[in-house]
Amino acid sequence: MQELAVEVTRGGLVESRHRVILSVVDAEGRDVIAAGDVDRFVFPRSAVKVFQAIPLIESGAADRFGLGDRELSLCCASHSGEAGHVALASDILSRAGLGESDLECGCHWPFDPAVSREMARGGAAPTQLHNNCSGKHAGFLCTAAHLGEDPKAYVGAEHPVQRRVREVMGDLTGQPAGDLPMGIDGCSIPTFAAPLRSFAAGFARLVSGNGLDLARAEAGRRLMAACMAEPWMMSGTKRACARLMEAAPGRVFAKTGAEGVFCGAVPELGVGLALKAEDGTTRAAEATVAACLAQLFSDSDPTLSEVYGEQSRTALRNWEGIEVGEVRVVGLSAVV
Repeated sequence: MQELAVEVTRGGLVESRHRVILSVVDAEGRDVIAAGDVDRFVFPRSAVKVFQAIPLIESGAADRFGLGDRELSLCCASHSGEAGHVALASDILSRAGLGESDLECGCHWPFDPAVSREMARGGAAPTQLHNNCSGKHAGFLCTAAHLGEDPKAYVGAEHPVQRRVREVMGDLTGQPAGDLPMGIDGCSIPTFAAPLRSFAAGFARLVSGNGLDLARAEAGRRLMAACMAEPWMMSGTKRACARLMEAAPGRVFAKTGAEGVFCGAVPELGVGLALKAEDGTTRAAEATVAACLAQLFSDSDPTLSEVYGEQSRTALRNWEGIEVGEVRVVGLSAVV
């Protein structure tokens, strides 16, 4: 199996090196790209929020509460805590007769440093609505409210909200749901591990419908379409997910996760992708997903491939703005 890495250079030498596992799978379940141990169990973290939001669609809650593309995109988001994100998360909760106090995701300062500084200057403190997962949690609460379930402790593994998520995860990854290793995510919900390749295959199943219930595949495609239509709502200003999707409007879905994970899909090619930087480095994951997309479009759309190639390389500059090195991907080639 080939080795894939992201190198960081300085003065013509490789200063740092991040190893990356990458899996791209087609609609038939065949490997398109495989680098590293793609059968290694990993926690996908926030990269599979589309999977976690599928019950919001399947239950009928999204339609009952009038959730359109902007709202569904936020329900799949790791947002920056900007004003538009916070306001829409609050609005989604209000449609279900709920509010910020019903969230159980905890609070943190917004991911966007400029937003955090502005809040601090004004003497404001963050609330749970600023949590990057508040949209996802609003979706969980809408589903519980629609089904008449007690919203208390909805983050618990045995709450019906999380039992449904676990079932979806098992179905999409092809793993027995009861056997999925479980951890606790940063926002307090269960996170389920599976082979990296299984997450890529799950996204390929959603875009192709192969081996899935029709309603489930349609729910997944609806969520991805919402994210592609409203990429800022799913991420934020100058965030990697938005840049990747804005480069090919309606053609690429890409979602980051903590600890160097990225997942996505290219519907027109019928493929799903998943990757993990083994050391959990975000810069390595972001560079690799762009390089992966560059390769996937190399034959069908060379111009777009070049755009993604440029996104995969980042110049490193010091505090004076002098270019001192770069971040680049090495070892990426297709499986024959």
